[in-house]
Amino acid sequence: MNTKAALSIRNFFSIFGVLIMMVGGLILLPLVALPFYPQEVGWSVCFLLPAGIAILAGFLLKRLDPGQEIALSLKQDAVIVVGVWIVGTLFSSMPFVLSGMLDFSQAYFEAMSGWTTTGLSVVDVTAAPHVFLLFRSMMQFFGGLGFILLVVSALSETFGMRLYTAECHSDKLLPNLARSARMIFKIYIGYFIAGVVLYVWAGMPVFDAVNISMAALSTGGFAVTPDSIAAYNSFPIELISVVLMILGATNFLAHMLLIKRKFKTFFRIGETRFMFLLLGILIPLVAVVSLQSVYDNLGEAFRVSLFNITSALTTTGFSTVAYNNWPAFSWLILVAMMIIGGGIGSTAGGIKYGRIYLLLKMFFWNLKRKFLPERSINELSIYRPEGKVYVTNDFYADAANYFFLYLFVLFIGTGLLASLGYSFQDSLFEFTSALGTVGLSVGVTTPDMPPLALWTMTAGMLLGRLEMYVIFIAVIKVSKDIKKLAVSR
Repeated sequence: MNTKAALSIRNFFSIFGVLIMMVGGLILLPLVALPFYPQEVGWSVCFLLPAGIAILAGFLLKRLDPGQEIALSLKQDAVIVVGVWIVGTLFSSMPFVLSGMLDFSQAYFEAMSGWTTTGLSVVDVTAAPHVFLLFRSMMQFFGGLGFILLVVSALSETFGMRLYTAECHSDKLLPNLARSARMIFKIYIGYFIAGVVLYVWAGMPVFDAVNISMAALSTGGFAVTPDSIAAYNSFPIELISVVLMILGATNFLAHMLLIKRKFKTFFRIGETRFMFLLLGILIPLVAVVSLQSVYDNLGEAFRVSLFNITSALTTTGFSTVAYNNWPAFSWLILVAMMIIGGGIGSTAGGIKYGRIYLLLKMFFWNLKRKFLPERSINELSIYRPEGKVYVTNDFYADAANYFFLYLFVLFIGTGLLASLGYSFQDSLFEFTSALGTVGLSVGVTTPDMPPLALWTMTAGMLLGRLEMYVIFIAVIKVSKDIKKLAVSR
């Protein structure tokens, strides 16, 4: 192995080590709850042990730092991002295993659901200690930001834009990447604090407010009660949640426009307008056409539709009702919203508003061309947070390819669940929820799920959070490296 290749490998493991150390530090954070719940101090070892191992392992890997700045080789960025999500989830699953609360498959599922901001859960929240409930919410809160953004915001941009974008961030708010990451973190923290204050004002207990604010803003959906937001039976709490969910599903670059009071520019963004158009049409449509026959009056139907359609579209996963008695039309709309998902560069999952908006625009543009003179010139453009962007064929092809890839993975995952004995309708709903990192459930996700079902859902959550391509690139890169190593021997 030549010197350059050796230094590149050392640099790879050094960066990976820093990220694992960060994971270890995050695992320790829930222990801040112990002064308020001293009776739970005995659970601290469940967090101290995996955190200590992660920090030590990361420190040892960090010592491989070659001492000079070396660019990552082709595709190493993808391997680092995928690797840290897999290994970070492993360490984060250990508190649940060590406590005896869950077995390994369940614990890994729960941790992946947390970090990917999905919200599907196999934990009995009525029996779980406060420190574990807080841990679940913190995973979602920081998972919405992403491991790479956390390191960049805390340290520097040494790890590079390629790692940042490989984790599905497109929101470079300022010329300096580290400053951008810190700005995102400040916005995130500000919204979180505002959410806690508003929830407490609306009558929610402080502990619940802290957890629900983190889960709503990260579009995660972990609740601290079995009935999710329905447990509070409060319209103000539901409205606060709706606002936080929409904020979480909005591109962070667009938040800068709001902070600078550039409201006209904000509402000019294509995917923002598309989001409000969907909500404006579908909420009353579902309420009037479908849910009016299910609930006592039209007002209640609107309230249920507003909250649950927003929760599905923003991929949050909070709920105020069960969906088993919903008519087929409203059930289908819910599934469609989970597939569409939130904004590009946000904490949400799904195919994303921006891609769907672009595909629809292209459809109407192509239809319009049929009626234009052959030699007419018509430049196609859309508005994004950074301004007016002209659409190229590559731009359109990327959106179309991801759309079909997403549906293909959805088909495979639904088929796997159906092969385990679940109905097709339930399988489609549940895997759509997992792949879109939503968290809504029709009862398929339970502690007694078969291990294959748990791992299928776990894989779906990771694929949806990292938007698939980076995972495929990482797998191909590792496979080729292993093959080269075998040939060289």
